[in-house]
Amino acid sequence: MAQVNTCLKLIFTIFNIFFAIVGGVVIALALLSQVVTNVDGEGLEGRTTGLIVLYTVGAVTMVIAILGAYGAHRENRVCLIVFLVCMVIGSLMMLRAGIPAVAARPKLESILEEKFHQLLPLDAATPDVKNMADRLQGQLHCCGLFSYTDWEDKIPDSCECDQEEQMEGKCQSVSYRGILVHRHTKSVYIKACFPIILHYVLMISNIMIGVVFTLAVLALLGMALSSAIIHQIRHPNRPMVLVTVPAIFTTAPPKYQELHNPPGY
Repeated sequence: MAQVNTCLKLIFTIFNIFFAIVGGVVIALALLSQVVTNVDGEGLEGRTTGLIVLYTVGAVTMVIAILGAYGAHRENRVCLIVFLVCMVIGSLMMLRAGIPAVAARPKLESILEEKFHQLLPLDAATPDVKNMADRLQGQLHCCGLFSYTDWEDKIPDSCECDQEEQMEGKCQSVSYRGILVHRHTKSVYIKACFPIILHYVLMISNIMIGVVFTLAVLALLGMALSSAIIHQIRHPNRPMVLVTVPAIFTTAPPKYQELHNPPGY
């Protein structure tokens, strides 16, 4: 078996353990995001794709970390080369995804706001949009996307507060027109749903950007370490270069020794 520097192998093993932990953290963040943003078993638009990406990235990261640790422990050049190729591809993919995401991050709020405005008024929207709004209002305790007026005079029951929430100051009394033109009063949630939805969308976006650049940095570090180990495996017997003092700097014998007379004279 080829001899690899013990210190380098230890550093690479620790790196892969940390790399595997990062993969586990990514999976945990995906699970946490799924629980936090869950709405009656159906997600917000784009939520499912983001969660799938996080789960996939976390699982692939752990598999690659295990492959690298095994390759370093067994000094297996094939495993290490596969690990190096994965690091190169991974770093390019992370940078390719992360840079546009950071550039688009400031525009995300305006894009979502424009898209949600296209759904108004909610009482005239499609049944799918109405059902989604009802579920959001019941789960997030809000009314309307931007205001209860998004429903015009057909405010659904999912906007209504209970007595305990009224006591906590989470509700407001609004007047709307009933079926027989008479005005009715209803206690609905003060908060609108869009700011809450935006908070969760930005949270998932920030998590994904952080994960992408963290993995990009780790991939670059993994490239350097795996390249060094592969080099040592390919050239195990390369002699060490020793620094010697040139002969020109050696001390010459004293001149008087050349004229020294032998004994007996």
